[in-house]
Order: sequence, then C-alpha cells, then structure tokens
Amino acid sequence: MPYYVFRLGMFKVLEKQGEWPSFKEARVHVNALRKTLDPKTGDKYKMIFAENEIAAQETLSAERELDQRLTGDDW
Repeated sequence: MPYYVFRLGMFKVLEKQGEWPSFKEARVHVNALRKTLDPKTGDKYKMIFAENEIAAQETLSAERELDQRLTGDDW
C-alpha cells in the first residue's frame, strides 16, 4: 500500500500532492512541503497510509468523535 500526501486547505478541501511506495520517501516530501507553508493560510499537509487514494481521502475527511473523557464535563 502506498503513502499519500494531501494538502488540507480551507473548508477541508483535499488536494493530492503525490504518492510514494515507502514511508521514508513520503516523509521527506511532506516535511519539505510543510517548510513552504505560510502559517497565515491555515493550510496543512497530511500523510496517510491507505489501500488507495479514495480510502485515503475518506479517512482524512471523516469526522472524528470527541472522547467525552477529555471534555471535562464530568468534573
């Protein structure tokens, strides 16, 4: 399975930056891309290991549930 790198822009729009067969190659590219980011844009680069591009996009786009233990509501 390949490693995918996506740019996560405004409104959670994903833009594929590439795919690599190994973690080491993908990490080098994502780290280089992260150095070019302007902090004012709020954009991020995400690397993910997935079976295919669609699975990678679905995983990155999925809403995550907040762990209730971390909210402090029980205190």
